[in-house]
Amino acid sequence: MNWYALYTKPRSEKKVAQKLEAMGIEVFCPLVTSIVQWSDRKKKVQKPLLNSYVFVKIEEESKKNVLGVSGVVRFVYWLGKPALIKDLEIETMQQYLTNPLVTVAVEDWKPNDKVLLKEGIFKNRVGIVKNNSVNQVTLVIESLGIVLKIQKH
Repeated sequence: MNWYALYTKPRSEKKVAQKLEAMGIEVFCPLVTSIVQWSDRKKKVQKPLLNSYVFVKIEEESKKNVLGVSGVVRFVYWLGKPALIKDLEIETMQQYLTNPLVTVAVEDWKPNDKVLLKEGIFKNRVGIVKNNSVNQVTLVIESLGIVLKIQKH
């Protein structure tokens, strides 16, 4: 079984995940907690980390069943085929959501330096320093296709 990314209708991620779980499909809908301010109160709300995306672990034959779920628009494609998501990438997102804080010493980093991260969810990943300002370091991890902004304290 492989992980695939599904594109959903806007604001349907949690409902799609619930429907797929009810069908017995392994689903990962990364959620983050944020505080929303209304005029009279504040409330903690679970929002999707990636808007309009849900990840499913299914066999090739189950793809048609997934597309029949209300709220699912399509699979995310790469090179004309549904994109396969590596288990490591899903695990990395899960680890980040459970422990987002990592301490990193960044004083000596200069732009274009290649840096091996030695701890945290990005352990053993190589990043390229794009910017090292007074308050923040911008680091590109090409193997994951992401840009990290590290706040200095």
